[in-house]
Amino acid sequence: VEDADLIPEEDVIITITNRGYIKRMTVDTYRAQRRGGKGITGSKMQEDDFIEKVIYTSTHDNLLFFTNFGKVYLLKAYQIPGASRISKGLPLINLLKFEAEEKLAAVINVKSLEEPGYVIFGTKNGIIKKTELIQYKNIRSTGIRAIILGEQDELIAVARTNGTQDIIFGASNGKAIRFNEETVREIGRSATGVRGMKLNEGDELVGMAVVRDDVKDILVVTEKGYGKRTDADEYRLQTRGGMGVKTLNITDKNGRLASLRAVNDDLDLIATTNKGVTIRMHCADISQTGRAAQGVKLIR
Repeated sequence: VEDADLIPEEDVIITITNRGYIKRMTVDTYRAQRRGGKGITGSKMQEDDFIEKVIYTSTHDNLLFFTNFGKVYLLKAYQIPGASRISKGLPLINLLKFEAEEKLAAVINVKSLEEPGYVIFGTKNGIIKKTELIQYKNIRSTGIRAIILGEQDELIAVARTNGTQDIIFGASNGKAIRFNEETVREIGRSATGVRGMKLNEGDELVGMAVVRDDVKDILVVTEKGYGKRTDADEYRLQTRGGMGVKTLNITDKNGRLASLRAVNDDLDLIATTNKGVTIRMHCADISQTGRAAQGVKLIR
């Protein structure tokens, strides 16, 4: 009998903080609240720490951990220690052998590493790369190279695709670009990508969304807690490598763009401030507005 056979299959939420603390909790830890509230404490943490990633997964799924250096590590969800809502969790470096200065950039969960499909990468400088998922089948405990990065570049977003989907890149300057992934040729594990979005100096990529039939809205959130949903069809298909179109009107009130995701009405959004305050709300409660609007306040 293997360890895995003794672990019940159940849905869990895994949270990872900016300073690298990770923990696994049951889904019913968070109850849904109304938009605009204060939220409940999601984690006890040091003053300068905050929750950076929230992953909704199942105990038997494979979690692929991609770092800013472009490396990838593998864990099963049940290998992450369970903890209560207010405990801070375990340092991720106790579970994964990171190098110095190496930080977590993205996590994706897959049932099997032999599933068909691709992994799409987005970097801070607007580079995109597409590689078959099966290339990440044999991951050593010390990790393997997932993407070769240019100077001053970091990996920031990773997603799964089927090879024919539209990708939307969002940048801190409030612009976004939509293009089809078929314009990005598939390359091997240890290679550099191609330009996905052209950025000016001082701007960087903050999010990437894959447009799917069941996830038709693009949610953007700003640094000061404002956000809105916009139908993905409002973003016209463009040529890869352009500057994009306005996705949000940036003002002093709402701040620069901090995140961009694909959502639908059935999903819940969990937003966390840099002080560790977490709020969970229904995406259906967030106003759907045009590309040029500045959004509504999601969290104080």
